[in-house]
Amino acid sequence: MMGQGYVGLPLAMRAVEAGYDVVGFEVDDRRVKELRSGTSYVEDIPADRLRAAIDSGRYRPSSATDDLADFDVAVITVPTPLADRQPDLSFVESATDMLAGAIRPGATVVLESTTYPGTTEELVGGRIRAATGLVPGADFHLGYSPERIDPGNATWTLETTPKVVSGVDEASLAKVRGFYDRIVAETVPVSSPKEAEMCKLLENTFRHVNIALVNELAMFAADLDVDIWEVIRAASSKPFGYMPFTPGPGVGGHCLPIDPSYLSWKVEQSLGTPFRFVELANDVNEHMPDYVLRRINRALNERRRSINGSRIVLVGFAYKRNTGDARESPSVRLADLLLPLGAHVVAVDPHVDPGYLARHSSEQVEDLSGVAEADLVVLLVDHDDVDLEPLADAPRVLDTRGVLAGENVERL
Repeated sequence: MMGQGYVGLPLAMRAVEAGYDVVGFEVDDRRVKELRSGTSYVEDIPADRLRAAIDSGRYRPSSATDDLADFDVAVITVPTPLADRQPDLSFVESATDMLAGAIRPGATVVLESTTYPGTTEELVGGRIRAATGLVPGADFHLGYSPERIDPGNATWTLETTPKVVSGVDEASLAKVRGFYDRIVAETVPVSSPKEAEMCKLLENTFRHVNIALVNELAMFAADLDVDIWEVIRAASSKPFGYMPFTPGPGVGGHCLPIDPSYLSWKVEQSLGTPFRFVELANDVNEHMPDYVLRRINRALNERRRSINGSRIVLVGFAYKRNTGDARESPSVRLADLLLPLGAHVVAVDPHVDPGYLARHSSEQVEDLSGVAEADLVVLLVDHDDVDLEPLADAPRVLDTRGVLAGENVERL
């Protein structure tokens, strides 16, 4: 498993449990040491599950390329970020080059990292062929299977979520599907890696566009004195032709802020045509923290206060509830907007690393017991283990999640 992050580590654990011998390859030596000691840095993988994998003798965390030798199946689960709004596939390239140095005829390589259509065949297959002379399909098996990890989701896990699988030819598809059939409850084959790559981008673009729709509606609704949350509840009563999405302070993580841009970039590069839905969704969702900032300013002005010098408590710095993942978090973006304006930003999030919180706030507290002293509380993430009852004592609360009620609460 190339990469032992929030995708690679759960996959490695499940593969061990399915009877595979697994090398969990990770370039970060600090992570390798943590894994070897039985310490999990991925919330969905408890320490006892990690220790069981290590004790089985079938899981070996490593940063040594020698440990890649003689692999039967290699799965690439490395990050695919954006750099200057363009796809950055350097991690995929690096992982591919390492595998090229260890591959042998008959082996199987699978890419799981989210990317644009054509990456598996052109980049991964092309680099291995250029380095070794081995031809994808003829000499080794190659395929793509998009990750569908949803951190914090106890219902739809790696094992229970259907897995889309593909290969560059029928033999590759059979090998890829055979590998995942032992790991997940259901595999869904498609005709080529390009369809599988596009499938992942469609899933996330669908969410991105619909979240942008309700975010923009929420802004209009507030100005029209319409309760958007009541509107969404009412619309959800329709049993066909509608799927509820809810507004919030913005989008975060890898999937929504980044993945649709891979598709937009590929369309622009290959066809010379802008993907207008993605660009519009990006514009709306990226500026939601700015809108929340305007609402904060308005809420303080109504009480004859300014942002400068105000004690503002931000509840939730992760990008989604019940996780500690703060990648691309709109909460962090909001905090970084408030601090230069002179706000005293108090961070509350038991899931996020305290050191990270300290870099994006003036003060960090464990709970909401002192909110009566705040000028404003902003609920950004409603973690299950954060007691929200003390918010009844706060002078003013801005609820961006639509979960609170009370005379001191205004909702997004």
